[in-house]
Parts: sequence; structure tokens; C-alpha cells
Amino acid sequence: MILWKVWPGDAAASRWGRNSSTAAERTQAQRGTLADPSVKYRPMSAVNDFDYADFTPPAWVRGPHAQSVLSSAVPRRWIVRHRAREYIEGGQPLLIDCGDGVRLCGDFNAATGAANGRLVVMLHGWEGSSQSIYNLSLGPRLRQAGYDTLRLNLRDHGDSHHLNEELFHSCRLPEVVGALRWIARRFPERRLAMVGYSLGGNFSLRVAREAACEDFELERVVAICPVLDPAHTMEALVSGPGIYQQYFITKWRRSLEKKRAAFPHLYQFDNLTRFDDIREMTDYFVTRYTDYGNLNTYLQGYAITEGRLGGLEVPATAILADDDPVIPVTGLAALDRPAALRVVRTRFGGHCGFLDGRLGRSWIDEFVLSELAR
Repeated sequence: MILWKVWPGDAAASRWGRNSSTAAERTQAQRGTLADPSVKYRPMSAVNDFDYADFTPPAWVRGPHAQSVLSSAVPRRWIVRHRAREYIEGGQPLLIDCGDGVRLCGDFNAATGAANGRLVVMLHGWEGSSQSIYNLSLGPRLRQAGYDTLRLNLRDHGDSHHLNEELFHSCRLPEVVGALRWIARRFPERRLAMVGYSLGGNFSLRVAREAACEDFELERVVAICPVLDPAHTMEALVSGPGIYQQYFITKWRRSLEKKRAAFPHLYQFDNLTRFDDIREMTDYFVTRYTDYGNLNTYLQGYAITEGRLGGLEVPATAILADDDPVIPVTGLAALDRPAALRVVRTRFGGHCGFLDGRLGRSWIDEFVLSELAR
């Protein structure tokens, strides 16, 4: 509760025009039952070619930092995991051959009730995993709606550090494409879709761009708060509230320590606690453990701005919150807009939060279900 008192979310409200939706629509949206994407708000700075979803959380959870931090805070984690315990226990571990000797892992859950013949591959954000709270919140809802789900772990995420010798980095797109190819062969009777969060949303959109050249078909992609321009995200982490930078540095350090323990003959990292700047830490590992000569080249290697989505043919939706403290929506100005891509913006939501005030619930789960049904 400290966070929303220190960083109130209503401070920016005066910059916005009056909400054009009705009171009933606003109540429906904040309760997480909004299924009609035509309901929009129009801030004074609205850009005509974006859709605006009317997500208006209660005042106590409206701040961007409250949305971002409380979404994975201990009370919500406990509630979500408790509700998803059957889903977690019923997950079938899969070892996925991505080609070129690369292996990834994931957890598969079959639909309950009347299956609809669709399989949703869920992809977490950086230093998340198949057990991330947003996956465990959305997964049971998808399962109840008739979808099979497969929560994929990126390299060196979850308990997968021992599977591959080389370190993870965000330009390892071919192995994620290879994972989708394997999944399509493993479940040939299923129609595939992807849902990704943050870096996972970025990967999902890049996979969708590559799908036209692959021997598998993607039916739809939904990307929640996807990384647009990594350089902008890096700057937001370095210059923003220190809680976010410290969060990622701490989790990355733990991941690297697991990697060192799995391959002690390959990795003798220096004292990792010396890093307190994520730009400096990223530069250190990029220049020593990847083929990228410098930090800027690496960051541009997984950007989706500046025409990089131009070949997208898979129907895709990207949703971003204007108050996201990690993914600046200013990056949308450089985002290519192929006909297959729908971009939705909300006034509130923080980074992958979209908490609507209901205990343990998130409005974004209902939004994803509505988008998959389009």
C-alpha cells in the first residue's frame, strides 16, 4: 500500500480528456468483463490509428507503480497460486528440441470440458518463467474456455539453466521459432496461438513475423506490454525508480549464478554484486558472451520498431499501458503498422499489471480471451 501513496496514479489524469464511454461501460471494464473491443476512451492526445480500451481501475490501485509492483507482490502471488494449484499440479513437463542442439522446456495443460481445438503457447517476460503469476492467472481461464496451454520457458529461465551451455540473450529468436515448429509437430491437430508478456510479447511478435517462412501456422498472437525499442526500455530502467532496475539486476544475478553452477568449467563470473547499473551489466555480458560487438547493436537486434514488423501476416494484437514505467509508449511512434497488427492502448495498467481491484484478478485475462476469440 505504500507504493500508491508515494506514487499516486491520478497525478497525470488532468492531461486526459473526458472518458467517452458510459458509466456502465466503465464499471464493466474495471470489473474485468469487457469483451467488446469497440469500447474506447479518447484522451486529448489520442492518435487516430490506435484503439483505446477503457480500463479504469479503482483509485487505490490506479498508480503505475502500484499496478506494476502489486501484480506480483506476495499477497497476490499466494492467491493466484492457490487458485491455480490444480492447474500447476496437472502441468505435463515437456522437453522441446529446437534444432541445432538447443533444448527448451515447458509445461502443457489440456483443456477441461469442451476443447476448442486450439493450443495457446504462453511466453513469460525477462527473468520470468512458466510459473510466473500472470501465466498462472491466465492459464486456468484459458483452460476453462477450452484451450490447451503450453507455458514455454526461454533459455536459462525457470529450471532450465542446465539444458544449454551458452547464455540466454534476447536475440535468440531462432530457438523460439524452433520450439514452435516442434510444438506444431507434437500437436498437429491443434491450431496454434501465442500470448506473450513484456520480452515474451516482443518474442511472440517476432515469431509471428517469421511464421510466413516456416512450416507451422500461427492463428493469432496477443502481446501484453511488449518491449518495443530495447534502448528506450534500458533508459527507463536506468533513469526511473530504482525498484525496477534493482529487481531485474537481482533476478539476473541469481540466474547467472545458476548458470555458473551448471557449467563451472565454462563460467567463472567475476563478483556479480558489483553491478548496480543494468546498462553497465548488460554491456559487460554482451561484449564478452555474445557475437554482438557493442551494446547498441545488441539492443537493436531485438527491437521491433523501425520497420521490423513489416512482414507480419499473422493477426496480432499488442496492448500497452500509457503509464507503463518500463516500456515507454513513445516507442509506438517508430512502430511499423502492417494491416495484421492491431495496437491497443490503455490509460492505466502499469507494466503487465492491469489489476482491476478484485482479489487476485486481472482485467488483462479477459482482454486476452476476447482477442483470441476475434
